[in-house]
Amino acid sequence: MSDVSPSHIKTNVLSGLTVALALVPEAIAFALVAHVSPLTGLYAAVLVSFITSAFGGRPGMISGAAGALAVVMVALVVQHGAQYLFAAIVLMGVLQMLFAAARLGKFIRMVPHPVMLGFVNGLAIVIFVAQFEHFKVGGGWMAGPQLWTMLGLVALTMAIVYLTPRITKAVPATLVGILAVALLAHFTGIETKTVGDLGSIAGGLPAFRVPDVPFDLQTLKIVFPYSLVLAGVGLIETLLTLTLIDEITDTRGQPNRESLAQGVANVVTGFFGGMGGCAMIGQSMINVGNGARGRLSGICASLFLLSFILFGASVIEQIPLAALIGVMFVVCEKTFEWGTFRLFGKVPRADALVIVLVAGVTLVFNLATAVLVGVVVSALVFAWQHAKQIRVTSGQDAHGWKVYELEGTLFFASVAGFQALFTPKDDPQDVVVEFRRARVADHSAIQAIDGLAERYRALGKRLHLRHLSPDCRALLERAKDMIEVNLPEDPRYRVADDKLD
Repeated sequence: MSDVSPSHIKTNVLSGLTVALALVPEAIAFALVAHVSPLTGLYAAVLVSFITSAFGGRPGMISGAAGALAVVMVALVVQHGAQYLFAAIVLMGVLQMLFAAARLGKFIRMVPHPVMLGFVNGLAIVIFVAQFEHFKVGGGWMAGPQLWTMLGLVALTMAIVYLTPRITKAVPATLVGILAVALLAHFTGIETKTVGDLGSIAGGLPAFRVPDVPFDLQTLKIVFPYSLVLAGVGLIETLLTLTLIDEITDTRGQPNRESLAQGVANVVTGFFGGMGGCAMIGQSMINVGNGARGRLSGICASLFLLSFILFGASVIEQIPLAALIGVMFVVCEKTFEWGTFRLFGKVPRADALVIVLVAGVTLVFNLATAVLVGVVVSALVFAWQHAKQIRVTSGQDAHGWKVYELEGTLFFASVAGFQALFTPKDDPQDVVVEFRRARVADHSAIQAIDGLAERYRALGKRLHLRHLSPDCRALLERAKDMIEVNLPEDPRYRVADDKLD
């Protein structure tokens, strides 16, 4: 299908309209969480969505004002005001651009699959739980007919979204659900909570303004910690969402290009009175689920949202919140990896723990913390498992020398086990350590080999080290005279060590 075919254009434009409608309550809600005006959230959604869609590295992904960022912003706004937030957003964008310039986006590929599952499930639950805030009126929960009306409209929206694809796929099911419920409420006079109850979305074009803060070291001390956290949280959520969409669409995005676009978008947003943003998994899933794969959908979403602010506020504010909540509930159901439950008992317990841990930390703290915890735990589990795999078999060669054949990876976590494999006091005068089936991975391993050589030397015994890689031989200090060079049989791997860089 051509990217300029009528079918492609229709799919992306209609999906953009649907996404724009779904962005409105989210942007307003997150703005209120951050203690800024609704328009601050809406301007962020317009600008970040447009720039990242037009220039980013993942066509089809939607960015905007995000809840993961809002919860970080609130302390800064409460203590210092919105102008300091705008300054922090500009610096956040600069940090993200530096991240892209260093080409660090590729490291997102190192996030283990259990962490990805935990991320997806955690965010699905977060999005689901966030919708319940709309069931409150005046600080208390809805009750009676008002609650049942809201629940009924939510259920109706979900039913329409699920049933529409069975009838036609010419129009996005989510858009059909929103419009059908909105028209039903309008023509039947059903009284229910609407978008306008969150706050007015009417406004003008965003205006360029330099943040009204002192440009001195004290301001930098205030905003830099927030900018650093915001940049990290934004990039982690963006790049993990990019990876998820890569898997869904069986395509490959460009992490560094997306990081650069996110940085530029946030710098621009900070100068135009927006609260900054990052990728939004809910709206991205709506867009991809509608079949939109190109840049046009995100660009249209931002333009539709801007038109709502400039011209259509009175109409959009009449849309029942229940319709948008129903759409987000469907997104949560489709985003959550239900197959995770089938994995328990089939995958290693450590992987199952990481999945649950990342999802739980996402709920209790934030996404960045959850992903970092998941990666650290996964790395520790990996190190522990590989540390146990270092082993040795011993025998004698034709000279009567004792030969230790080492197998496994020698690195920081396995050096203690490595030392315990040898008995220098009980060994004969000549001992051989064979490294043909072993890999020396880091400087801790080098130190362990040197230490073993010193133990044999202290007893007046001769240790022969065979089949060590050239870089490993270069780094040994006390055992240099014990190495047997066996070219071309010596391994060619490279030891990870700062001395070689």
